[in-house]
Amino acid sequence: MSQAIYYINQNGTTLSDSIPEQAVNIPIGKVLDKENLLTSLDKACDFPSYFVHNWDSAWDCLTDSDVTHLQLSLTKTETINTEDFNVFKSIIEDAYKDFGKPQLWVIVSSEIVSSEDKD
Repeated sequence: MSQAIYYINQNGTTLSDSIPEQAVNIPIGKVLDKENLLTSLDKACDFPSYFVHNWDSAWDCLTDSDVTHLQLSLTKTETINTEDFNVFKSIIEDAYKDFGKPQLWVIVSSEIVSSEDKD
């Protein structure tokens, strides 16, 4: 696999067939925003104590960590701050381009895929 971010429709392919077994799950509840995403990423990846909950620090900790695969399910997420989500995806893409890790699997429901197709 040669890209940083993959989108998987929850109702399509069996998730276990698509996502690497070692993928670290980033638990996101009903709201995806910068605060929730950074807090969840910190806990999921067991970032060091010097992590200061900003995007630059997240990039530093991700590229310094042993984490190579991440999983983010948006199937129960009701509100997504698009700007924050785009910054997060940019961090993943930049880190992957520079270090070859991590890769991110984003699990979406068919409703999200359908609404994206309409735009």
